[in-house]
Amino acid sequence: MEESQQGKIQNKFDRTLVTIGAVGISLFIIFTTLLVPLTAMIQRAAVLGLSFMVIFLQYPILKKSNNIVLRIINYAWTALAVFIGGYVFFGFESLVTRIGSPNQLDLILGGLIVIMVLDATRRAIGWPLPIVATLFLLYTYFGDMIPGMFGHRGYSIVRIINQMFMTTEGVFGVPLGVVVTIVFLFVLFGSFLEKSGAGAFFINFAVSIAGRARGGPAKIAVVGSGLMGMISGSSIANVASVGSLTIPLMKKVGYRPEFAAAVEAAASTGGQIMPPIMGAGAFIMSEFTQTPYMVIIGAAAIPALMYYFSLFMNVHFEALRTGMKGLPEEDIPKIKEVFKIGWVYVVPIAALIVTLMMGFSPARAAFIGIALLIVVSMLRASTRMKAKDYFEALRDAGQGAVSVAAACATAGIIVGSVSMTGLGIKFSSLIGTMAGGKELIALILTALAGVILGMALPTTANYIVQASVAAPALVAMGIPMLTAHMFVFYFGVFADITPPVALAAYTAAGIAKGDPMKAGLIASKNVMVAYLIPFLFVFFPALMANAPVLDIILTTGAALLGVVAMSAAWSNFLLQKCNPLERLLLVASAVLLVYPEYATSAAGLVLLALLYFRQRLSSKKNLAAGA
Repeated sequence: MEESQQGKIQNKFDRTLVTIGAVGISLFIIFTTLLVPLTAMIQRAAVLGLSFMVIFLQYPILKKSNNIVLRIINYAWTALAVFIGGYVFFGFESLVTRIGSPNQLDLILGGLIVIMVLDATRRAIGWPLPIVATLFLLYTYFGDMIPGMFGHRGYSIVRIINQMFMTTEGVFGVPLGVVVTIVFLFVLFGSFLEKSGAGAFFINFAVSIAGRARGGPAKIAVVGSGLMGMISGSSIANVASVGSLTIPLMKKVGYRPEFAAAVEAAASTGGQIMPPIMGAGAFIMSEFTQTPYMVIIGAAAIPALMYYFSLFMNVHFEALRTGMKGLPEEDIPKIKEVFKIGWVYVVPIAALIVTLMMGFSPARAAFIGIALLIVVSMLRASTRMKAKDYFEALRDAGQGAVSVAAACATAGIIVGSVSMTGLGIKFSSLIGTMAGGKELIALILTALAGVILGMALPTTANYIVQASVAAPALVAMGIPMLTAHMFVFYFGVFADITPPVALAAYTAAGIAKGDPMKAGLIASKNVMVAYLIPFLFVFFPALMANAPVLDIILTTGAALLGVVAMSAAWSNFLLQKCNPLERLLLVASAVLLVYPEYATSAAGLVLLALLYFRQRLSSKKNLAAGA
């Protein structure tokens, strides 16, 4: 009894420290961004130290770590992490004078922080990313023992620690910097939205516009999860939150559990490529490519539209094929009533978009969005936040950011290793050799690498690795830098729904009580066009809004019609079930429409129209015969 009580007290103590650390991260970033800007490395070190504190207390060393010895180790590890953060924070001016010639204490603390970063990442998101980072470190050290083109002179432990700990090209590199200065603020914006009730608004809005349609709940999932995923930036978290509502609704109207799970997984995953707030990788892309974030939003808009339109049409044809109906009228809220309350959430999101369009930084736009949300939410009793809500928003944002911070610090180790060894140049040379100078083969190889790597790494870490070693290979072949980075980013995102390790689909299958592998396969099928989109925007810049306006409009329109044709072919249903020839012609129509030449697009449109009218005539005859 006494032992049980002691464990309970310890857990309460841990929760208190975790809360202090999480709120401390939020307040520190707000304070140093708005009022007292700090040197980049100082700010990053402080946030990383607090992140370690939260992670080491929130995630145990082992799954079962009630053992008092392990708990003591946790506290010691936490205290040491905070000390190292303070060492950089307060001793920065002295530290920078020793870059290139670290003293004994620098080396000890530098070695410890590398180990801590790997351990924190292991605890927060699992083994794969720390293992990959460790392999990069070993490659950096043992380079002189590696034969062939990938060999290098090898670096001493002193040089490696100097790079990883005492410069901004390692643990404290650009990936962690983007989390501290930009990503966290959008996490905080999403946290305030959630506490003010925006989640219910997004779902009610989706129900009001899509609930009456055939298979309405699945279309609700597409719209609602896309809106929520746009804010959260995490496919798995979005599935867990929104899927608990949409998946039971889909099953209720007749969708198979696996299909319901697949729709929710695909819709949530797409949030990471949906402007105006994409995943953390998009902000890091802005830094890596030195491209204004607004340009990235513009480039991502049409591919994101194609992704969600593809999913929507697959859901639509599945509903037609199985004869599903929409929700009962009494279950559908009036859109006027939804916006009577929901305008409170529309205003700050619209302000954020407008602010970005005006050329303000993403950080400034996020702050304006948060401030405006707080102000307008006070105008209605139902959306007004209490002191407790503000506190919880700060706490949840801090806790939600620590795993991203740890992952990006680990990714910084990888980037530092690539920088020291010149691996990016070597990999570019290898891709060029394997592809034989052929752009398409290089793209296929890079896409496969992105999906395979994405099975083990979270999207942001996957993108950072790919941006360091694979994107330069594409740029070397003449592909524009932003296009190359967007290409590798997309395939990292799609790994969340690509079997055999489709984490978003598996999470949704757990809610739906369906077969995880089938859910992953169906999710991939439902957005099969998504796997073609990156190839299309490489060869046809109009799909990244990089062409004259008329070309953009015509290319996008033809591509969306191609999506309709491809979705009908995958579903084997247009207005009625297709015969083998019709299905083949639908695929041909899709290919012709997606290929953005006026002649081919016109041919594809004519072919799709002929198939449509043929099936329409046939369905009328069948209906008359049945009558």
